[in-house]
Amino acid sequence: MVVVMAPGAADEHIQAVVDRVESAGGQAFVSRGVSRTIIGLVGDVTLFGGFDLGAMPGVSDVVRVSTPYKLVSREHHPSMSTVEVGGVPIGPGTFTLVAGPCAVETPEQTLAAAQMAKAAGATLLRGGAYKPRTSPYAFQGLGERGLKILADVRAETGLPVVTEVVDAHDVELVASYADMLQIGTRNAANFGLLQAVGAIGKPVLLKRGMSATIEEWLMAAEYIAQRGNLDIVLCERGIRTFETATRNTLDISAVPVVNALSHLPVMIDPSHSGGRRDLVLPLSRAAIAVGADGILVDVHPHPETALCDGPQALVDADLRALAAVVRQLPPLLGRAPALAAPVAAV
Repeated sequence: MVVVMAPGAADEHIQAVVDRVESAGGQAFVSRGVSRTIIGLVGDVTLFGGFDLGAMPGVSDVVRVSTPYKLVSREHHPSMSTVEVGGVPIGPGTFTLVAGPCAVETPEQTLAAAQMAKAAGATLLRGGAYKPRTSPYAFQGLGERGLKILADVRAETGLPVVTEVVDAHDVELVASYADMLQIGTRNAANFGLLQAVGAIGKPVLLKRGMSATIEEWLMAAEYIAQRGNLDIVLCERGIRTFETATRNTLDISAVPVVNALSHLPVMIDPSHSGGRRDLVLPLSRAAIAVGADGILVDVHPHPETALCDGPQALVDADLRALAAVVRQLPPLLGRAPALAAPVAAV
């Protein structure tokens, strides 16, 4: 952090800043220029921020020169990370398709969706047993019964399971069934839940909050990493804007921006961003072109009867087109489709 003093700031004002920083155990280095003075601070930047240094007499500006997220930053981890989920890699050099039903409804529906996803090249199965919904009257998921269905389908198909956890009290239960825990957009600022999944030790898929800045998204990842878990995959799922033509606005630029700031893999969810079946394929192409490490896609054998997000779920014809895209485009950018690995049931 750098404190920029106003032109002509008095010596006592400069010394007051130095004294306040040193009283907190930090160090202050004063550099005097022709017209103004700057003070470089070394120490706990978070603590310095609590001092409101910008309000002190003679201070013109306070500039942060280091990132507030340390563990997930490329400053401290220059090379990009690969996260393995049940033996399936997500990271540089590969492209990973994660697909399955938005919600687990029945064993038959979940198995059929998983088989469709696998035939399209998916190597991880997504499916929601717990569904945080805007309306309390909407389908909320099957809970542990849904987790058991996912585990049975994994045993049948060999696809490791990615599923959402919505409450810190359920983390151990969900982790006992899942290969990867998902934090959805509504819980991206649920700091107790973030800390709980960080402590459990399973890979985490962290979706961006619907109104979160990129810094807020990375700070959410820092909550997980700070508990000792760096197996985090970020997922851009669209943000809330004034536009109503799509369900959300896909921030495609988030991928290269985050890649410059963080070493964590980044995926895109074209299903929840577009909210329409016809948009999933073009948004998937865009995700591959912009450098995403994978995509997260909704699949349903009968979307017209789906209990959750049927309009965006892909069916056979869509999946065949998606399979061709996933097979053909990533190699043009130096990526190979991620290969499935056999996993034992949890």
